Amino acid sequence: MDDEPIIDLQSDHYFMGEALRQAAKAYAAEEVPVGAVVVRAGRIIARASNQVELLKDATAHAEMLVLTAAQQVAGDWRLTDCTLYVTKEPCPMCAGAIVHTRLERVVFGAGDPKGGAAGGAMNLLQFPTLNHQCAITSGVREVESRTLLQTFFAEQREKKKAEEGKNN
Repeated sequence: MDDEPIIDLQSDHYFMGEALRQAAKAYAAEEVPVGAVVVRAGRIIARASNQVELLKDATAHAEMLVLTAAQQVAGDWRLTDCTLYVTKEPCPMCAGAIVHTRLERVVFGAGDPKGGAAGGAMNLLQFPTLNHQCAITSGVREVESRTLLQTFFAEQREKKKAEEGKNN
């Protein structure tokens, strides 16, 4: 018998939609629009969005915040039976935290070839010498995730140009 977990792509689509709602909240708050949810036994146990600017904390990425919230709900730092859905490929900091919390699986939308640590620039989630490796599913609702990020950064560049124009 095959011991591989059954991956339900409809569920992936649904839960990534929940992560996209969190990303939209970040966007509305003028944060980099990344959202995340942690799912255990088919239920969302934690949700978060980027709050770096709000909290003035470089570590307040959606993944870091959602892992902390999920650990509180689980009553343990180990999240071995959980899946993280996040709209953008995790960075090295977040990937380190994901490995340490022993998440079973990570599902992300938009890849990050320059800084991603789930196969983009590197793959810390499946690094052979670390004490845990996560299953990875990439590209779930990628277009929506990428469009949100691209639109956000285009608007930020326009705002910066406008402000520079006022100062000249």
